[in-house]
Amino acid sequence: MRISVIGCGYLGAVHAACMAKLGHDVVGIDVDEFKVAELSAARAPFFEPGLEELLREVQSTGRLTFTTDMAAAAGNSVHFICVGTPQKKGEKAADLSYVDAASAALAPYLAAGDLVVGKSTVPVGTAKRLAGLIQEVQPDARLAWNPEFLREGHAVQDTLSPDRLVYGVPDGSEDHEAVEVLDEVYAAPLLGGTPRLVTDYATAELVKSAANSFLATKISFINAMAEVCEAAGADVTLLADAIGLDERIGRKFLNAGIGFGGGCLPKDIRSFMARAGELGADQALTFLREVDAINMRRRTKMVELAREICGGSLLGQRITVLGAAFKPNSDDVRDSPALSIAAQLQLQGAVVTVTDPESLANAARRFPELNYQPDMEESLRGADAVLMLTEWQQYRELDPHAAAGLVRSPRILDGRNVLDPGKWRAAGWTYRGMGRP
Repeated sequence: MRISVIGCGYLGAVHAACMAKLGHDVVGIDVDEFKVAELSAARAPFFEPGLEELLREVQSTGRLTFTTDMAAAAGNSVHFICVGTPQKKGEKAADLSYVDAASAALAPYLAAGDLVVGKSTVPVGTAKRLAGLIQEVQPDARLAWNPEFLREGHAVQDTLSPDRLVYGVPDGSEDHEAVEVLDEVYAAPLLGGTPRLVTDYATAELVKSAANSFLATKISFINAMAEVCEAAGADVTLLADAIGLDERIGRKFLNAGIGFGGGCLPKDIRSFMARAGELGADQALTFLREVDAINMRRRTKMVELAREICGGSLLGQRITVLGAAFKPNSDDVRDSPALSIAAQLQLQGAVVTVTDPESLANAARRFPELNYQPDMEESLRGADAVLMLTEWQQYRELDPHAAAGLVRSPRILDGRNVLDPGKWRAAGWTYRGMGRP
């Protein structure tokens, strides 16, 4: 099929490359000239495992191109809207200006029978509104909503082999003509057994918000239990193991620590609350306020633990922070708990050095006052305390005996509860975890 992907940020670049991998002829369109130039040269403007290799592979076939010219969408039959929906400044609601601008720019190039497919995470009600705007320009074009469920660090695999596909169409009917088109787009994953659900617009829009809210709630629940464990002298890791064996609950996302961040979960749950308020259903989501509050409280708790492990004062203490990205296998520092904690430590008088294998350039743009060191061993040299805040594999595998020879004081705070306390203590370290004795 001939496909346009409007917006070539994280979602759009991955989606365009994967659609070409599935055999379609794809053009990625973005207003950012630098981004288009990088992608055209098979260079990803962000870190995502496997993406650059995929870009080189599909561009060599001639099936994938990138441009800043929206006119390149003309003649294609399917158009994916993949632009961002960040949180509005000073508000909880989502900023839909990019979605609206992309739709308005695309509309004049639509032909009868074309299908516009929204993938961006939007407040419920957006699809119905956009469908009306599109049909004012091209009455015979159609709109479907096909939410994305990408995990940063696994986005290529999640697109090529998704765990489910959701199609939102106006009447929620399997017989809607958009369903047949999307089945052709996703023929390969469907043949591989990917489940498919057809819903109305509103349900499709709610799926991503509801899923992210559930994940955020599960993470904040175990972090709340960590607070109780800290007060009671219990071990939240063993508690999570025990309740995770209940098949109704499961062990995934029950890892206590410094909480969640990134460009999706925090802003999505806030946007969900804001939209529920607009719909008069705000009481249904009041629990998400506490989910958000617990999450932010964990960052403050880590700063308190750092002060405690440093003898009651952070002033002049040399602290090494392992990790700046909000999660491993990503260079995304948006709302990163690790970077937020590093900045708070610096504000309270510590001398903070941050290391990360991929995200230091992005981190430096956000917090230029911090010290950044790409070499992990150099970052550890002379440290009074080490904070494990992003669980990159090389940090999880760090040899405590070797590390002890680099630091000034062998003290470590495990903000992700991924290190073996016995192993580190046996090597002479003072070890503290989150919610662990």
